[in-house]
Amino acid sequence: MFNNISSRYDFLNHLLSMGIDKGWRKKAINLLKDNPPHHLLDIATGTGDFAIAALAVNPDKITGIDISEGMLEVGRKKLLDRKLSDKIELLYGDSENIAFPDNTFDSAIVAFGVRNFEDLDKGLSQINRVLKPGGKFIILEFSNPKSFPIKQLYWFYFRFILPVVGRLVSKDQAAYSYLPESVKAFPDGEKFLERLKFAGFTGTNQKQLTFGIASIYSGLKQK
Repeated sequence: MFNNISSRYDFLNHLLSMGIDKGWRKKAINLLKDNPPHHLLDIATGTGDFAIAALAVNPDKITGIDISEGMLEVGRKKLLDRKLSDKIELLYGDSENIAFPDNTFDSAIVAFGVRNFEDLDKGLSQINRVLKPGGKFIILEFSNPKSFPIKQLYWFYFRFILPVVGRLVSKDQAAYSYLPESVKAFPDGEKFLERLKFAGFTGTNQKQLTFGIASIYSGLKQK
């Protein structure tokens, strides 16, 4: 599915979020500024937007992994065009079977990717494993807003507008119907913080964004 929409993925992300996603990424990356990582892992990197945003904290190297070769191909071209290939490397990789040794990365990030993990607990445990002790994990993900009328407007947009626009632009019948389904099924808020703790993360926290339609979660690998 992600291979099918890779060529229009960035355009649709910014269009369908009205550009708000760029600000969300910046706020998430700002959480790394107190202790900037030398080597950063970007899980479910897609076309590399979050990895590029992470250059703001000036890491020595960023490694992005994704299972969609179509998305990676678009991302690699983007890096070449922007002359960023020396700082960011995009590799084929499964977030639930990360092909790096224990304690490899100083920090890890993921944007709009954890809800796509087939086995959420296994994926989170793998990320914990490859982080160095004390390493920070930052997650940016959609949430389910609770307050009226944001909740009603949000789900009207997700169910009736976003899938139609997504299908027209991407030419994929399933991708943008899958998005609201995956958001609704995702264990957000306190439930996700519990999953982070179960995977071995401490100091877990949630920061809601834009009336609760997205959240930044964070946690630390135990020292």
